[in-house]
Amino acid sequence: MSSRRTISRRTFFRTIAGAAAAAGLAAAARPWQGLDALAAPGAAAAPGAMPLRELGRTGHRVRLFSLGGQAVLETPGTEETSLAIVNRAIDLGVNYLDTARRYGRGTSEGYLGKVMKSRRKDVFLASKTRERTYDGAMHELEVSLTTLQTDHLDLWQCHNVMYDSELDQMFAKDGVLKAMEKAREQKLVRFAGITGHYDPHVLRRGIERYPFDTILMALNAADRHRASFIEHLLPVAVEKRMGIIGMKIPARGRLLRPGGVATMRDAMRYVLTLPVSTVIVGVDTIAELEENVAIARGFEPLPPADMQRLEELARPYAEEAMFFKLPA
Repeated sequence: MSSRRTISRRTFFRTIAGAAAAAGLAAAARPWQGLDALAAPGAAAAPGAMPLRELGRTGHRVRLFSLGGQAVLETPGTEETSLAIVNRAIDLGVNYLDTARRYGRGTSEGYLGKVMKSRRKDVFLASKTRERTYDGAMHELEVSLTTLQTDHLDLWQCHNVMYDSELDQMFAKDGVLKAMEKAREQKLVRFAGITGHYDPHVLRRGIERYPFDTILMALNAADRHRASFIEHLLPVAVEKRMGIIGMKIPARGRLLRPGGVATMRDAMRYVLTLPVSTVIVGVDTIAELEENVAIARGFEPLPPADMQRLEELARPYAEEAMFFKLPA
């Protein structure tokens, strides 16, 4: 492990256990994971359906697999395929859709909007803004709502927060946080979130400064080898009872390779064994979508020894599977 790593595996498990207990998430069978209590109370999945977990304090019960708005959905000229994927995802029980204004310069929101026109009530709809000022964010929200063909977002997120200077802009008197609060007052958005995959310490400072409802963070089997979101950010998010969404699960395919983390099943099981609410993954085909849903339907938590095995398999190429993080 890198010399920047600050806590041991045993200490990490104890930290998660303590944070989960403080948040009311501890489970007797798997105390460090808290997965039993993350399961939505009174919402046992029907036979063959994906399990449900609580999305933090939002009250939404989210399926283990959620559809990301990148891959084919952000690619111009793929409307037929993209709409088929979104509709099939909802048919399979996916109830959380993620997009962003910048995905394909509005392409992703546009495709989702064509489906939302008739199926809005079936999903929890999340989008993001890269704007850091009040005026810029409010304008972008207006465009997002129009493009998505809806009168509100369930979740509006500060997109890809990388630096402390961005936090300062966000929290300024004319910053995006003012826009988020105004939008909530106007019932244009229900919940506020923050996202990032660059520096876990910056995101930690962000959630310590403001009670965001959710956090979307990079999590995969290579994470613990440097600048670990699992170690430095996840325990704080658990303690704050945030909705925790995992992304970069296969690292755009760079995590998956023979002799390493070989399958999408291993990649997803690793992250779903952590105390997350759901994972978002973008897909290119209906076959990929159906594979991911099947993995979520059959999910069983990995024991710590298997978690460590996958981490060690990822070690030789960890930097490639963490290409999105701050440089070493």
